[in-house]
Amino acid sequence: MPEFDLAIRGGTVVTAGDTVQADIGIRDGRIVAVADRVEGAAREIDAGGLLVLPGGIDSHVHIAQPSGPGIVMADDFASATRAAAAGGNTCVMPFALQPRGESLRATVDAYRAKADGQCLIDAAIHLIVSDPTDSVLGQELPALVADGYTSFKVFMTYDDLVLNDRELLEVFAVARREGARVMVHAEGYDTIRFLSEKLERAGETRPYGHALSRPQTVEREAAHRAISHAELIDVPIVIVHVSGNEAMEQIAWARARGLKIHAETCPQYLTLTAEDMKGIGDPDDMAGAKYVCSPPPRDAASQAAVWSGIQRGVFDVVSSDHCPFRYDDPQGKLNPRARTSFRWIPNGIPGIETRLPVLFSEGVSKGRISLNTFVSLTATNHAKLYGLYPRKGSIAPGFDADLALWDPNRRETIRQEILHHGSDYTPWEGFAVTGWPVMTISRGEIVAEEGRILGEPGRGRIVDRTVNPTERRAD
Repeated sequence: MPEFDLAIRGGTVVTAGDTVQADIGIRDGRIVAVADRVEGAAREIDAGGLLVLPGGIDSHVHIAQPSGPGIVMADDFASATRAAAAGGNTCVMPFALQPRGESLRATVDAYRAKADGQCLIDAAIHLIVSDPTDSVLGQELPALVADGYTSFKVFMTYDDLVLNDRELLEVFAVARREGARVMVHAEGYDTIRFLSEKLERAGETRPYGHALSRPQTVEREAAHRAISHAELIDVPIVIVHVSGNEAMEQIAWARARGLKIHAETCPQYLTLTAEDMKGIGDPDDMAGAKYVCSPPPRDAASQAAVWSGIQRGVFDVVSSDHCPFRYDDPQGKLNPRARTSFRWIPNGIPGIETRLPVLFSEGVSKGRISLNTFVSLTATNHAKLYGLYPRKGSIAPGFDADLALWDPNRRETIRQEILHHGSDYTPWEGFAVTGWPVMTISRGEIVAEEGRILGEPGRGRIVDRTVNPTERRAD
């Protein structure tokens, strides 16, 4: 009987800490050997000339999520995980969103049922807490953390999601006590409402008004407030989708004070700008809706600042914040109310399949970051932040055999026609990249190769997590 089910031969194996020529031996879906030479496998893959990286972990994606009356998200678990796999990812982390007035436990159960039998690759579920009642804080949330849902997101904006300062403090306190990880969407609700109404009164209703209603000041203030609450409670938090220098300054300031503040950014803040929301060339200006997300993309100076933050270690992870809607659809970006004001355009863009190629090309291929930093930002740090390590996020004996084989010299142009998501467009249409994932292996099984999906929906698992006991801190 062969010693290994699969051997990856002759590739350049890259982790967050090392780059070596090595073979990889896989058995029962796990890596069991990394050595100069691995022999005795039932099947071999020649990885000569390729990079062998840990499969990407996208820890911030929205899939099959409620999006408001008359609005439908473009991806279910089948299409989203298919697109993720084609883009070199082996694990995604979507959100079970609690509608106000509903049980958090019932929300999670219903959301998990949507994923059952649909996932091509593995998924781990975050929570979104929108209604932190006494029963949620005292019973449901602690029980869910114990059951493996060890991270949750809170919002400082949006009508149906915003938590006030007291509610944020209460949620942070539960996270501290239970050892859970809190993700924070940091934008100031009242400021956005004030600016949006002012813009509408002045007749600025185009998609570009979205950028004007959410300047960096709005993000900076909310980031500082979230950090201050975290300092008061003494709990680590993750500030997600940071878009520019002003919020970065708050994070750097907090870290200089010894606070455990983590940060995430996304490819849209490295490659897109607010100018894209002007919809140049579209007679009714609505093409800019394709780029509406929150926070909005900024400008070239902000792009440079975020790259600098990546290089200086301000950012722990780069996620996609995949939040897909169809553009030419009355239940998507062009819903009837969207033409009356930017505030009714669904916030979010597709990016689950393009995250890794865009960051690899703009980062590694252009010499801004090393291969090892790329692995840290796209896999290892995600696993460590959210309780998947040492099962996922690296290449070593004992880890899941989640791998992505990359051709670092492959040149491609991103086009909607080659993508696998449920949206009808990509914000990166025509974007040229160097470096491309040619094969994705999930727990030892090839699930995507050269753009072809080979795995079956339902083979992916929902991964429950455990908290680090040292992070639990009673008062």
